[in-house]
Amino acid sequence: MHISVEPRNGYAVLHLRGEFDTYYVPALQDEVNGLSESGVNNLVLNLRLVRFINSTALGAMIKFSKQLTAAGGALRISRPSKFCRDIIEKVGLDRVVPVYDSDEEAGASFKAAVVTTGETDKVFEEDQSSVLFSPADRSRVEHFLSEEERSGGQGKNPIHQHSFGDKWSGLGRMAGLDDEGLSFTWEGGRTSLDPFTMAQMLALGTDWKVKFRLPLLQKGYCEAMTTVNEVEERPGGVKVRVAFKEIDEDTLASVRQYAADMSYLKDELKKATE
Repeated sequence: MHISVEPRNGYAVLHLRGEFDTYYVPALQDEVNGLSESGVNNLVLNLRLVRFINSTALGAMIKFSKQLTAAGGALRISRPSKFCRDIIEKVGLDRVVPVYDSDEEAGASFKAAVVTTGETDKVFEEDQSSVLFSPADRSRVEHFLSEEERSGGQGKNPIHQHSFGDKWSGLGRMAGLDDEGLSFTWEGGRTSLDPFTMAQMLALGTDWKVKFRLPLLQKGYCEAMTTVNEVEERPGGVKVRVAFKEIDEDTLASVRQYAADMSYLKDELKKATE
């Protein structure tokens, strides 16, 4: 990662480019320390050209924010790349370190800066990553969904005459993840199922193949075979907990790292609002 410092009137902008990960945190810490020692405690991190950021970097930004606030200044983020913005909003960092669309807006905010605190539960939100799930037993879907619903309105493949619904998958939102399994919510998608029928379809003991993302580790979809061990009906949908039944060791190691990263960030965000 490359770091360049641009002095402004009453603050400085640090332009970051590349991958902001564990390796480069000390270099940025040195820049922050140097500026603070020279009396510049209002800093803006421009993340427009940062294509990847990990949990250690996010934790470092919380640390920088607390350090600068203690010195009478503040930290701001400007122009984050799509990847960075998604991660920042996902973990709730934007509620501790404000995000702006330009360096100028971020700089102007220092004049009206107010230290605020809030409830920890509102700072750290559940992960909202997508979860794709499909049944190990395809006949289960046929029992609950019509051919129209299974195919998403596409009917049959005109060449092979196979139903598109033969490969039906549901799309849920991850609500929790650890090395034993994951939980997700499902609102039924394009189906006409009510919460009671959704719960019957995703019944206790049924096996489902799931695909999910671990964005902080810069991976694509991870896959695992799972078994449903909890189902909760909710207004407009269900919340489901599945236990890993078959998962390769590399994926499991990534899941453990991701869970540890999220736990670390949650603790850091709690400390930042105390």
